[in-house]
Amino acid sequence: MSTGAFPPDTVCPLPSVCISPAVSLPSLCSQKFRVTGPLQPIVAVLGGEAVLPCSLFPAVSAEDMELRWFRSKSLEAVFAYQNRQEQKEELMAPYAGRTSLVGDRLNQGYAAVRIQRVQASDNGLYTCFFRKGHFYEEAGLELKVAGVGSAPQVRITGPEEDGVRVVCTASGWFPKPQVQWRDLSGEKFLAFSEAHTQDAEGLFSVEAALVVRDSSVGNVTCSILNPVLGREKAMAIFIPEPFFPQASPWKVAFSVSLTVLVILLLGAGCYTKREHSMKMQEMGEKETLCQTSEQDRPVTLDPGSAHSDLVVSHEKTSVTLKASCVNTADTCSVLGFEGITSGRCYWEVEIRDGDQSGWALGVCGEGVNRKGWYTESPDKGFWAVGRFERAYCACTVPQTLLSLMQAPHPRLRVGASFSGTLFPYFMIRYGDVSMTICSKVGGSEGLPVALSNPSLEEPVSLPGVGFNSGSGADGLPGAESPLLP
Repeated sequence: MSTGAFPPDTVCPLPSVCISPAVSLPSLCSQKFRVTGPLQPIVAVLGGEAVLPCSLFPAVSAEDMELRWFRSKSLEAVFAYQNRQEQKEELMAPYAGRTSLVGDRLNQGYAAVRIQRVQASDNGLYTCFFRKGHFYEEAGLELKVAGVGSAPQVRITGPEEDGVRVVCTASGWFPKPQVQWRDLSGEKFLAFSEAHTQDAEGLFSVEAALVVRDSSVGNVTCSILNPVLGREKAMAIFIPEPFFPQASPWKVAFSVSLTVLVILLLGAGCYTKREHSMKMQEMGEKETLCQTSEQDRPVTLDPGSAHSDLVVSHEKTSVTLKASCVNTADTCSVLGFEGITSGRCYWEVEIRDGDQSGWALGVCGEGVNRKGWYTESPDKGFWAVGRFERAYCACTVPQTLLSLMQAPHPRLRVGASFSGTLFPYFMIRYGDVSMTICSKVGGSEGLPVALSNPSLEEPVSLPGVGFNSGSGADGLPGAESPLLP
């Protein structure tokens, strides 16, 4: 449809003006023109470019005209040109930044708009509009967008009725693709189901299902065709004869296989659930243990259990040997104030001047004999390490020599995992050594329970005792030891 300034059957309303050679102004008839567009649809590939051309007849210059391209069902512009420049503010939002004028032939009456990064939504009818003064003409044209998506994927999904069901899927096609099933000889299968969906970008996905009932078919091929471009993608699959019910007890085999699979899945699910429950229970026990341990009071010294030659600080956290004692005939020791009856705990002890003194640290059982001169050992109810005669030893029978070149500094960590009642044990034999408890009891599942010193060069494992030095040592305590590995 076209609209002009004058009725179509009128050549010129003022004949005298048209034929008079004395008139110097341009004739009104010279303003009339006709706009033509392409007769065939324009095809553009997704992501590529599309050019929408229009021409004037006669071929007069369009440089000073108003030009517009818009979607036929909308008055909003895809591209606008006026006063010899683009009018970008009038464009539809989806086309902003994607359209431009191919204007090198405007003076010859040819104008075209280029659309970049073609989308599925660009598909459809367009109108090009040309105006000169009060006269205008327009023409319609069609843009067909096409895109080839993924190759089809074909799989066997199982038995159905008296045959085998195969499914073909593909995505990313535009417009809606055509699906076809063929056998090995090229014969088409006419009976199959087909379903299409579109994503947010307007691209099509397809799923086509075919039931093959002839066991002699062998291969079946699924092809996906773009009807605009004529391009096709295909995939074949081989169906063995044993899959068909008439060739073998397929349904029974499939049912058995499915049953076994369900049992395995249920078993795996039960196992996973059981493992999860055990892990959650273990985590709960650890959390409870930590909370219980954190509620305990800090380890303090019991002055009532201290040897008379020992001095316990007012805070009950530090012990030293009296200055008047040079050599004592007794083993001078003191215990923690409260016994530990269960759980897992640790405490840290800071030792000063320990490399010039004799001392021992650890735990002991309730009611052990600490009178007079004695030596610590597991068979007497002591689990300890210390420094004796210029060497570091574990209190075993015989003593286990520790390959330490210097005293652990600045702290030792004592840990225990046990049953029954144990008491923290501190012993000073000679020297100016002082022992200070510097942390409260606390659960520590992730910490190594050890006399640990990060500066030591190598771990030492002690058979029969629960102490080790260094980080990450693998020494295991004896069966009778309450200390952690």
